[in-house]
Amino acid sequence: MKVIAQIKLPVEKEMELFEKKFFESMSSQVALLNRITHYIVNRKGKQMRPMFVFLVAKMVSDGSVNERTYRGASVIELIHTATLVHDDVVDDSNRRRGFFSINALWKNKIAVLVGDYLLSKGLLLSIDNNDFDLLKIISVAVREMSEGELLQIEKARRLDITEAVYYDIIRQKTATLIAACCSLGAASVKPESNEIAKMRRFGELIGMAFQIKDDLFDYGEDKIGKPTGIDIKEQKMTLPLIYALNNSSKKEKSWLINSVKNHNKDKKRVKEVIEFVVMKGGLDYAEKKMMEFQREALHILEDYPDSTYKDSLELMVNYVIERKK
Repeated sequence: MKVIAQIKLPVEKEMELFEKKFFESMSSQVALLNRITHYIVNRKGKQMRPMFVFLVAKMVSDGSVNERTYRGASVIELIHTATLVHDDVVDDSNRRRGFFSINALWKNKIAVLVGDYLLSKGLLLSIDNNDFDLLKIISVAVREMSEGELLQIEKARRLDITEAVYYDIIRQKTATLIAACCSLGAASVKPESNEIAKMRRFGELIGMAFQIKDDLFDYGEDKIGKPTGIDIKEQKMTLPLIYALNNSSKKEKSWLINSVKNHNKDKKRVKEVIEFVVMKGGLDYAEKKMMEFQREALHILEDYPDSTYKDSLELMVNYVIERKK
């Protein structure tokens, strides 16, 4: 059995019902919108986010979920989908998970409006049901994601990222959404409990480990989701690169910055940068940090009694750092 199917097993029934509810939550009187949302639903990914919501909710409440849990999962998926649709417009990307993106099929104007529509649907789903605590969790995540993206753009121009700033960026850009899913799961079944902050931290740690794993893929030889060296070509400051920069002589540092800034399209130079980062121990250091985040996440789970939900979350934490793409 594939790992994802194994992780999903304890919440399979909930996930099936969630899909129906999620599709209903997108419905509109406008035929064009329904065509587009139908297209979105039929091209869903692994659905890790709703899985986190249901697994956490069940783990902290001895196996029970309620309507708020379903709404929380739907809201996070609506708002996340809205941000992806907008991202594809911003990045001028024609593909999403191997399929044509919304902007590639229906042009930018429609894609932006569809993103706005999904965002408002998510907000209203919470407001109409007085789920203001859930709405706050999601709104904080959206704010942080935007700030993280902008902070990364600002820093990429100057390439002056410290390790602390890097953690800030990935916490906001990547980890905050997984943190929101986990805290939503807890808040849906145990409002105003200590579990919410605890599960938020748990999700944050997984998100940090996940992003560092992505950074490491850029240096791999395998055919993974993205070609080797793409982060360097895009002037993204990843943890292995930051470590190499911080542990270089003045001369090496200026060669490295010059390479990333001015020669990032030169295949030979990019290969040299990758070799330099490996030689400086950047990959080993990033891997060590990733394992620290993983261990801290697993440590949080130790507080909970054994259950199939806890097993699945442990499997998820390990999958994040062991995945091949």
